[in-house]
Amino acid sequence: MKKIKQFFIDFKKFISRGNVLDLAVALVVGTAFTKIVSSLVNDLIMPLICAIFGTATVDQLYFTLNGAQVFYGRFLQAVIDFLLVAIVLFIILRIVMNASNAVRRSISEKPTKAEKKILQEQGVNMKDHKAVITATKELREKNKVVEEVKPTTEELLSQILLELKKQNESIETKQAEERKDENFNNSVIEKTSSTEDKD
Repeated sequence: MKKIKQFFIDFKKFISRGNVLDLAVALVVGTAFTKIVSSLVNDLIMPLICAIFGTATVDQLYFTLNGAQVFYGRFLQAVIDFLLVAIVLFIILRIVMNASNAVRRSISEKPTKAEKKILQEQGVNMKDHKAVITATKELREKNKVVEEVKPTTEELLSQILLELKKQNESIETKQAEERKDENFNNSVIEKTSSTEDKD
């Protein structure tokens, strides 16, 4: 029972995904689009081609080779169908991509709340769209932060080496000072013990 319940939960998640819904919409639109293109080919373009060749339909275009009939008209119709579908899809995709790029551009060109406040302080007419976009671009260019140049691997290694040398030197100086203090303490102890021995 749990496996069946889990199956339906997973299936619901799968169906709810955006990609599956997009695919379903694309399938429905593609089916409808195919009908439109087929009608364009069969009802408009093929009759014109038939008029040129003087036949009733393109399917009837053939030639005889050693007693066998080769129907090149069917192949011609399939090629024309493909080319028309490809051209129409290309045009539609170009329109959609140009529209989406224009929307993205307009969104990225819009000033943020902080930029709007600065532009208003500068006296920019916020109702004039072109003036706002121009002023926003100028403001962003002024506020651009120059990115720090990233050091190369060799520069990083040399900096690390210098830091290690500094740390090593400081450790050596501390050890030397500790030895001096220890030697001084030992000499003081020896002197005091030798004076006590004399007494």
